[in-house]
Amino acid sequence: MKTVSFIQRNAGGHWVGDGFPVRNMFSYNDRPERFSPFLMLDYGGPTRFEPTTKQRGVGQHPHRGFETVTIVYDGEVSHRDSSGGGGTIGPGEVQWMTAAAGIVHEEYHGERYAKEGGPFEMVQLWVNLPARDKMAAPGYQGITRDQIPEVALPDGAGTARIIAGELQGTQGPAHTFTPMQVWDLRLKAGHTVTLPAADGHTTAPLVLRGRLRLEDGQEVGAAQMPVFTRDGQDVRFEVLEDATVLWLTGEPIDEPVVGYGPFVMNTEAEIHQAFADFQSGKMGRIAAATA
Repeated sequence: MKTVSFIQRNAGGHWVGDGFPVRNMFSYNDRPERFSPFLMLDYGGPTRFEPTTKQRGVGQHPHRGFETVTIVYDGEVSHRDSSGGGGTIGPGEVQWMTAAAGIVHEEYHGERYAKEGGPFEMVQLWVNLPARDKMAAPGYQGITRDQIPEVALPDGAGTARIIAGELQGTQGPAHTFTPMQVWDLRLKAGHTVTLPAADGHTTAPLVLRGRLRLEDGQEVGAAQMPVFTRDGQDVRFEVLEDATVLWLTGEPIDEPVVGYGPFVMNTEAEIHQAFADFQSGKMGRIAAATA
């Protein structure tokens, strides 16, 4: 069984554009090997937006060398990018964008949500790519609720929606370049839960709501991430309050991480090249919106 290495708490809040108030849980700027293959996690909300006709969000910006995974719990997020990908997702849905060789994208509140307002909560996770795939073709996976299978946990302890990876023979829809598990867990108080986590893999779930007691007696609550040792298999904890947890495990990528803003590569030279390619238009442009 894996044991707790440390508990990660949010490092402070900031706005991304004018539509996403987020708490940064971790980033590649601080010992990225601890969370590999994951590079960054922003927890947006929970908050509430009033109705508006304004387009709230963040305008066109580039990425290279990794993937962004946006998971919506409340509200709507609309996406468009230079690969031709795009769409609007609502609660329980996922945008999995592969920047790889380079992409330009924009993210805004969905038009319907903006007009109606209401609660807003989301997570954006950055997933690293190994060197062999950093210059792969960019792409976009829009994953709707009905594409995400749900697995009942033993003894009525709750459910797991499998976004990526596999549980009890059920495979999630997301294509990944390296092995990982990304699950949306809904857990019931009063149960002890054991979840699979492979020996050697990073295991760093995010608690969005509720409270868990870990095997060493430590308790974790909202906006906290228990980070487990890579040695050992599986994780066990007690659910003290009904909980929503984003379960993250993955095979570490044992390569240099050199990042600057929206680009994450393996060398400084590759970062300079990324800026040059973006400025020269090699990452493409977003097509004009049509009525």
